[in-house]
Order: sequence, then structure tokens, then C-alpha cells
Amino acid sequence: MSILHVEGGARLYGGALQLLYLLRGLSALGVDNTLACRRGCELATRAAPFARVETLPMHGDADLLLIARLHALIARVRPDILHLHSRIGADVMGGLAGRLAGVPVVHTRRVDNPEPAWLAALKYRLHDRVIAISAGIARVLREAGVPEHKLRLVRSAVDTQAYARPCDRAYLCAQLGLENDGPREAPYIGVVAQLIKRKGHRVLLEALPALVARWPDLRVIFFGRGREDAPLRARVAALGLSRQVIFAGFRADLDALLPCLDLLVHPASMEGLGVSLLQAAAAGVPVVASRVGGIPEAVLDGETGLLVPPGDAQALQVAIARLLGDAVLRQRLGRAGQARMRADFSLAAMVAGNLALYRELLHAD
Repeated sequence: MSILHVEGGARLYGGALQLLYLLRGLSALGVDNTLACRRGCELATRAAPFARVETLPMHGDADLLLIARLHALIARVRPDILHLHSRIGADVMGGLAGRLAGVPVVHTRRVDNPEPAWLAALKYRLHDRVIAISAGIARVLREAGVPEHKLRLVRSAVDTQAYARPCDRAYLCAQLGLENDGPREAPYIGVVAQLIKRKGHRVLLEALPALVARWPDLRVIFFGRGREDAPLRARVAALGLSRQVIFAGFRADLDALLPCLDLLVHPASMEGLGVSLLQAAAAGVPVVASRVGGIPEAVLDGETGLLVPPGDAQALQVAIARLLGDAVLRQRLGRAGQARMRADFSLAAMVAGNLALYRELLHAD
């Protein structure tokens, strides 16, 4: 079986990381993988042991020339299936290239933002199957008119072994410059998300003053980059929280850092599933998150974390305070999250779900 995978993302998180897991798993099962991705992206280097890597110019949704580039690559590789793993132009341009080449096309949808029915009707006509990584995304696709026979649910996965490690507090402090910053038992909250509006960082900032009044040594670490970086820094300064909030940027060592957090907070207004929520749970860290999109599938309210209404800073503050003030509850939720990740979000199950879909397409009449 030969699969040509297309990923247009520039950084190795979210969907690109899931694709790396998939390539590794498929390669171990004897599947022949080719990866088309952006020039200079980290995925190209990391995927090399598991796939032939072809780097291409990818310029986003308006890059019409991507159709010709992918069509030429399909003609050279001659895959059995074309699997499109991102949007950023790859979903439409890749779909057109696959149709022109007569190759079955699979598209993985990772976000839950709704699309106009006319756009969905045109775009998903290009795809033989559409994988939703959560039931919430599948619901959005159904509402947009994607026919049921095209839809398949294959949830994202987490490398549970990588995150289930002891906390090395000294490492975290050294990496983030916290060696001389307050007592070593200071509570740490993490937010792992792009710095964009829909991830809800501002909601957490509005909840912070009341929390800092109760826990003066509290530190909140924003892991990620994005166009909201400067506005968020300005808001932190305006609230007088520059000592409490740390902008850590994109980190490749989250498996070492997450186990040292007391909480992961994810106040997003939209979310397909939330890979960072799976990573935190695998690290034994309880989560406080918004009840939107696929998040209730990743975080079971009262069992592995707490869910609050999106955009509600007061409810977020209350939930965070509840967990910061109850170490026993944090430990119980963390242990339950780890057990659930091992049972329901394994890499093996994700790989098997994709492979089953490939086989279904190849044996379709």
C-alpha cells in the first residue's frame, strides 16, 4: 500500500504532530509513505525515517499553482491513496490534484469552525472520505451537508509513554528562567496553544488578578506563538501581571515540562479536540477548559478535569481556584486522565483507524 500524505503546516504541533505519529505507525506496519510538506519545516526532518519526503512551495489558500505541483508529484509517486492532513490550501488544491490524477482522496478535518453550506458542498465533493478527529467536528460536517457515507471518526492520539514521566522541577525552572523566582512549591499553570484569539488567553488573564491575590507566587506559562503575542503582552502589563505570566514560545520539550504543571488551562472559544489536553492528561495533569467543540471528548467534567462555559472569566477563576486549593482532587483527576489516555487515545488505535479507512477505499467497488 502506498500513501501520499500532504501537510501544509509550518510548525510541528497539532495536526503535523499527529501526522508524524501516523507515519511512524504506518511505516512499522509496512505501509509505503511519501510526505509532501513545506520547505524548511521541522516535520520534513522528523518524518524522514518513516517516509520519503518531498518538500514543495505551499503558499496557502490562494496558491493555485499547488494543484500542478501536487499533480506532478502524484504522477511521479503513483500512490494508491492521497491523504490531505491540513487546510492551508491543501484541502482544496490537493483535492483537485487528486481528482485530476484519478487517485482516491482522504481529508482529515481537525477544526470545528463551521463552513458555509455552498463551500462545503463544493470542497468535500473532492474528497472520497473525510476523517473527523472528534465527534464534535463530525457534527459540524454533518450540519454543513457532508454525506454520512463519506464521514469517519478517528480521534487524535497521544504518545502516553512520552508524557508519563516524573516531574523534573529543576529542569523546568532552568528552561524558563525561574530558578530564583519565588518558592519552589509555587503553583504552575500552563496554556499550550497558539497565541490567537480563539484560544481564549484573554479570558484567563481576566481571571488572574483574583487568583494572584490568593496565590501570590502563582505562575502562568503561555506555551506557543501567534499574532496575539504583542497584544497579550500589552494586556499582561496593563493588568500588572508581568511577574506572574511567562511567554515561553513554542517548545519541543513539552513531554518534560508538562508533568511539572499543577494545571493545564484551555479557555478556547472553538476547538476541534485539543491535542494539548490529551498531552496534559497523559502527563497526569488535570485540565480546566471550555465546554466547546470536541473538548468534552478530551476532558470528562469532574472525572479528568473541569469544564466551564466559554468566555466566562468568573467561572474559569472559580474552577481554577477549586483545583489549586485541593491537591487530593488534582491527583485524582490526573490519575484518571492518564488511565483514560491509555485506554481511549492510544497511538495504535489512531493508526488502526486510518489504516482501516485506506483498506476500505482500496477494496471499494
